[in-house]
Amino acid sequence: MAGPSELMAGAPPWPEDRRVTLANWQDPPWNRWSFQHVRELIPTARIRRAEVPSPLPRAEQDLDDLRLTSDGREWTLARTLAETFTDGFLVLHHGRIVTERYFNGMRPDVTHLLMSVSKSVVGTVAGILAGRGELDVAADVGDIVPELAATSFSGATVQDLLDMRAGTRFDEDYDNLDADVRVYERVYLWRPDDGTPRPADALGYYATLVNDGRHGGPFRYRSILTDVLGWVLERAVDRRLPELITELLWRPLGAAADAEITLDAHGNAMADGGICTTLPDLARFGASYLGAGGLIPHSWIDDVVQGAPDGADAFVAGDNPPGWPPGAHYRNCWWVRDPGAPLFMASGIYGQNVFVLPAADLVVAKFSTWPTPLSQPFRALTTDAVLAIADALSAQV
Repeated sequence: MAGPSELMAGAPPWPEDRRVTLANWQDPPWNRWSFQHVRELIPTARIRRAEVPSPLPRAEQDLDDLRLTSDGREWTLARTLAETFTDGFLVLHHGRIVTERYFNGMRPDVTHLLMSVSKSVVGTVAGILAGRGELDVAADVGDIVPELAATSFSGATVQDLLDMRAGTRFDEDYDNLDADVRVYERVYLWRPDDGTPRPADALGYYATLVNDGRHGGPFRYRSILTDVLGWVLERAVDRRLPELITELLWRPLGAAADAEITLDAHGNAMADGGICTTLPDLARFGASYLGAGGLIPHSWIDDVVQGAPDGADAFVAGDNPPGWPPGAHYRNCWWVRDPGAPLFMASGIYGQNVFVLPAADLVVAKFSTWPTPLSQPFRALTTDAVLAIADALSAQV
C-alpha cells in the first residue's frame, strides 16, 4: 500500500493503492491526504477571511523534549506528536505562538478538515446570535423552523440541540455500515451513493428521524443535532450558514485564510463536521474563548464552563464517555473537563482538537489523521500533553 506522500502524487491515472475516492477517503492511509484536500472530493462553500488578519506574534520555544506521564508511561512531546499521527500542532500562550509544527505535508496555509470541531464553531455562532438578541436558546425549534414542528424535533429547544440532549434516535457507530451515520453521509455526499432510497438532501433527512427518549433528557452524542442547529440558525436570521460564520466569526476574529464547509446536493452546509480551516486560524478561534476582544459574549463563555445545573448528571446518565473526571459535561457544543479549573475542548474524530485553558492563558490546536475514528488512549495522551505544556509554561512566569 502506498505511503501518505505517494497518494495522488505525480500525473494521473493513479493506481488503485494511490487513488483517494469517496469510498476510502476517511480510512487510513488515504485520510492523510484527503483531510487536506476535502474540496477536491466534496462540494464546499467558502467562509471568507478577514481583510486584515489579527497578528499572532511569536515567542517560540523547543518543546520536543518536554516530558510527561500518561497511563503510567513516560513520554516526550515529540514522541507524543509522532505516535498520535499529528498533521499540525500549535501552542498559543499569552497570545503568542510558542510552538507551531507541521507534518505529513501540512503547511500553515493549507486547510484541514475539523470533523466535529465544526460543532464548536457552529455553537459559537449560536452564542453570538444569542448575545445580540437574535436567537432565543430556550425557544422550541419548531417555532423557528415551522417544518420541524411536524417532526420528531417538535418540543426540542435550541439548547437541547446545543447540549446533545434532544430525544432523537441516531446510531453513530462508525464500525456499523448500516448505522444512521452511514445513511446521512450519503445524503451529505461524504460516501458514494449505493442506489438505495434516501432523502434528496439533509432537510428531507431530518424529517425521517424518530425519538427514543425525551427532549431535555440525558446527554447522548448525536452529530445530526448540530446539523439541525445549523438550519435553525439560518432560519433565525435568514442567512446561509457559511455567510453567518464569515460575518459573525471568521472575519471578526481576524482569520488569515478562507475556510470552507462541505455541502449536500442542494447546497445545505454540513454543520456538524464539514468545516476545514488552517491551523493558525483554528488557534485564533480557540483564543476567542479566552475572552479578549469581546467577540464571544462573556456570559456565553461562562455558560459553557459552568454548564446546565444538571449538566454533569446528564453527562453520566447518558453516554458517560470513559476517561472524564467528576463534574465533566457537554455544553454549547464544547466538552468541559473541569469546571473548577477550566479546561474545555472542541473535539473531532480522527484526532482534531482545540484545548482552551483560561487560567494558563493557553490555547492548543491539533490536526491529526488517526488510523481509527475514536481512540481513548490517543485522546488521553493528547490531553496529558496539553496539561504538561500548561504546567511547564506557567512555571516560567
